[in-house]
Amino acid sequence: MSKKEVKTNAMRMLDRMKIPYEYEEYECDEFSDGIETADKLGYDHKYVYKTLVTTGKSGGHYVFVIPIEEEIDFKKAAKVVGEKSLEMLHLKELTKVTGYVRGGCTSIGMKKQFPTVIQEDAKELEHMHVSGGKLGMQLTLLPEDLAKAANAQFADVIHKD
Repeated sequence: MSKKEVKTNAMRMLDRMKIPYEYEEYECDEFSDGIETADKLGYDHKYVYKTLVTTGKSGGHYVFVIPIEEEIDFKKAAKVVGEKSLEMLHLKELTKVTGYVRGGCTSIGMKKQFPTVIQEDAKELEHMHVSGGKLGMQLTLLPEDLAKAANAQFADVIHKD
């Protein structure tokens, strides 16, 4: 008897939308950052993106998908989503708000669809890696497919030197 394939909300949503993706599971018992994950899986860092959840001054939540080596520029990000200011969602709120845990959070299939922005540089990539919706899982898909699945827009939201 073969082991049953584990599907996350994100994978079920991609399947429903008939969006092609690949997934890779790896040993992971606790949070590790995107750089550590990329190194463990042998991924080139430029293809690996992290998902950040923020709260605006209005109380609304916003999701940003940015390269693992970059930092969000809160001023730029707030402007893109029409907020006065943004701050990171408190970690203790993450699962309640998104349905995902730290390190397993992805922009696809959250409890609610929040406005989502993918760093515009992703449009140039032939594929990208993002969390698969649980610890120890990465999804590989086209940037435009991630945008479609997450109902996201592309914009510049990171610090530039």
